Amino acid sequence: MRSTPIAEAEEPLADLGVPPAGRGLFRRTRLFKRAPAGTRVNPFSSLRVRNYRLYFGGQLISLTGTWAQRVAQDWLVLQLTNSGTALGIVTALQFAPALLLSLYGGALADRGDKRKLLLCTQTGLGLAALVLGLLDVSGVIAIWQVMVLAAVLGVISAVDTPIRQSFVIEMVGSEDLPNAVALNATTFNLARIIGPAVAGLVITAFGTGWAFLGNAASSLAVLAGLMLMRTAELFPSKPVDRKPGQYKAAVRYVRNRSDLVLPMLLMFIIGTFGMNYQITIALVAKQVFHRGAGSFGLLSTALAVGATIGALAATFRRGRPTRLFLIGAALAFSLAELLVGSMPTFGLTAFALIPAGLSMITLAQSANATVQLGVEPTMRGRVMGLYILCFMGGTPIGSPIVGWVAQAFGPRWGMLGGGLICLIATIIIGGYLARHHRVGLSELRGRLEQFRA
Repeated sequence: MRSTPIAEAEEPLADLGVPPAGRGLFRRTRLFKRAPAGTRVNPFSSLRVRNYRLYFGGQLISLTGTWAQRVAQDWLVLQLTNSGTALGIVTALQFAPALLLSLYGGALADRGDKRKLLLCTQTGLGLAALVLGLLDVSGVIAIWQVMVLAAVLGVISAVDTPIRQSFVIEMVGSEDLPNAVALNATTFNLARIIGPAVAGLVITAFGTGWAFLGNAASSLAVLAGLMLMRTAELFPSKPVDRKPGQYKAAVRYVRNRSDLVLPMLLMFIIGTFGMNYQITIALVAKQVFHRGAGSFGLLSTALAVGATIGALAATFRRGRPTRLFLIGAALAFSLAELLVGSMPTFGLTAFALIPAGLSMITLAQSANATVQLGVEPTMRGRVMGLYILCFMGGTPIGSPIVGWVAQAFGPRWGMLGGGLICLIATIIIGGYLARHHRVGLSELRGRLEQFRA
């Protein structure tokens, strides 16, 4: 594909479902204007901002520890129980609080100082990892303790995530927000490469407990970054006063915006049934290929390599993804998961996880950008809370189901079943949109030609 300026005006505002009252926001933030001819997009433009550089560096270190802990926690559960069902339950406990608390976290973000709130939540996450590590290293760890601490981590994360997501624009401003969202995804997936690799080495050499302690230590990096920020250089949104009906107002706001409903619906379905690689990869490594922690880490790293490629590609994008792009990314994800589940050997499974990771992060980052770039500043925290509720809230439902399916029918069916559900749902949603918006084959061909131009 030849290098061309990125077209930022990909769909009319009315066609996106944006009400007249909200269209001024998009025009003011220049999301629907073409870049001047000859303009080159800087994929690292957000890093010019000192506060964001501090955040980026701290997150890279902290998220590396987080991914190491995720791998260690999954492996610890399998060591204690050798049960896919138990692994699914632990995962569900860690994500279940998102069903109840993500909206609350979003409301806190709209009302308060996001930097100070993040200092509190990140401290809590570090302390929970420290307790889990000490229990494991001391040799007294039991499965019920893992479950309790997974739930504690889930409660803190449910509050932390919408605050963290909505804090990005306060560091970089609206001009660099698309790039910052993509760089956040890059950070997340670089950590996803390094973390599992580190976890595999640490678990093999010292045991799972030291991976948890390492994660606790890594949280100091993000805390340092937050404390060193220059608050005068932030772009804080006007705090919203606490009053009754704020959650209902957020739901009504999203319900009346079809451009926000689509990414949330896709991420709920795919997050519930498709994005369960933390369960399926562990089971495939241990029960299908009879490999150890190092091989588990290698499969996780292969997934993260693809995800990082997708995240880096997204840094060149400045416009808001279209409905067509979201549906295409969801289809690619579904097919990639089916491909991984059908691979006969360990090497081919690792290779197939690269395009799976690429399609996964392309979809997730595009859905995130669609929501963040399409919401009023005073609603951003609560709307991101709703988005996290859709994205992560389905995991407590899907994880036990996927774990049970893998236990009853074989680990591969955890992937194949999830991929089939995602594929069918995406085709149904895409068909509905094509009919509802009268998108025929000729228009589809025209849009694809415009994208290649």
